[in-house]
Amino acid sequence: YLLMPDHLHLFCAPRDPAFTLQQWVTWWKRKLSCLHLPNTGAWQRDFWDTRLRQGENYTQKWHYIRENPVRKNLVSKPEDWPFQGRLIELPWIVQ
Repeated sequence: YLLMPDHLHLFCAPRDPAFTLQQWVTWWKRKLSCLHLPNTGAWQRDFWDTRLRQGENYTQKWHYIRENPVRKNLVSKPEDWPFQGRLIELPWIVQ
């Protein structure tokens, strides 16, 4: 994950196919806003998703995402951004 001031990047997989990605995103935005970040302001309205099928795609996307705080001039190096990490280690990840 990587948390920005107005959006969150996550790599996820559905546990229940009946629970749509739209429902999942709405649930997370509500939880983060109401329970943990009440004074952060508005989240981006929409979300963007893509399907990753190979480990090298994940690695490429993760490196791009990690540059977000640098592109927004919040830090000078991706590793300096404190709001990022892993919840579950994925076996195909290449550093």
